[in-house]
Amino acid sequence: MDDDRSFAELAERHRAELRVHCYRMLGSFDEAEDLVQEVFLRAWRGRNGFQGRSSLRAWLYRIATNACLDVLDGRARRVLPHQAGPPSGPGQARAAVVATPWLQPFPSHLWEPVAPRSDEPEPTVVAKETLELAFLAAIQHLPPRQRAAVILHDVLGWPVRQTAQVLDGTVASVNSALQRARATLREHLPPGRTDWAPSSPPTDEDRRVLRRYMSAVERGDLAGVAELLAQEVRTTMPPYPEWFAGRDAVLAALSASWNAGSPSYVGAFRMLPAGANGQLAAAAYVRPAAEHSYAPFAIGVLQIQDGRITEITAFHAPALFPAFLLPPRLHR
Repeated sequence: MDDDRSFAELAERHRAELRVHCYRMLGSFDEAEDLVQEVFLRAWRGRNGFQGRSSLRAWLYRIATNACLDVLDGRARRVLPHQAGPPSGPGQARAAVVATPWLQPFPSHLWEPVAPRSDEPEPTVVAKETLELAFLAAIQHLPPRQRAAVILHDVLGWPVRQTAQVLDGTVASVNSALQRARATLREHLPPGRTDWAPSSPPTDEDRRVLRRYMSAVERGDLAGVAELLAQEVRTTMPPYPEWFAGRDAVLAALSASWNAGSPSYVGAFRMLPAGANGQLAAAAYVRPAAEHSYAPFAIGVLQIQDGRITEITAFHAPALFPAFLLPPRLHR
């Protein structure tokens, strides 16, 4: 009984990093949460077969990786709207929600790069730990086994031989998979980014931009938002398929949704700061004209460069608000 309790306690130490690993593989926070439970169930059932030939951490990663590969077998990759079709034009009516497997955001408070542990022999390349949406979107272009190889070797820093053991492959097959995967990733990573190293942490200026953006949205101040947008800004709002490229198109779309006389009118907004994928984010709550409180609407992940917003990915996902520790409603 004590051994079983000890095993469960030791395995539980790895829950957070296994959740992140499953999220990187699947691109879905909801599925990652569910799959971690499955990983612990598989580990518990197979605990008597764990011989200690590898560390418990490596064994759990092997279970998690193979569970993810099972889920991904034959499944379409998760995407963001700009990967699924051309940009929408100004004045275009909002399209219906599409049942495409969209990427989901990940709460920053549930993630931090894993530092090496004295009792775990595997090297961990903390500098390459990233959950940026740009990289999650890029890695979804890889077949599942290539995806796993890149995450284990290039992101987590596992040796090729150990990566091969997890994938039940050979060193030669993993090296080949990594070579093909890197070539694919170079085609889909943001300009100027050639590896998994994350961008710099948000600066004080970035946080000021976020605050100004939230304030302008609450006021319905188009001019205030315009001052903050880069000329080539891109906005998306999964699960809606339309997306907008360029400041003029973005402002035209906002103008329609903020105009109380427009069929596209959404309502009045209130905003709270949030963190998603290690990036600055803003949680939007909306109050339709007939309501007295503000309901969860979207979690917008911002990319900011040189004091301007270059991208907003606003996930219309009210069900995810509790995971981000956001209140169920606002009454101000």
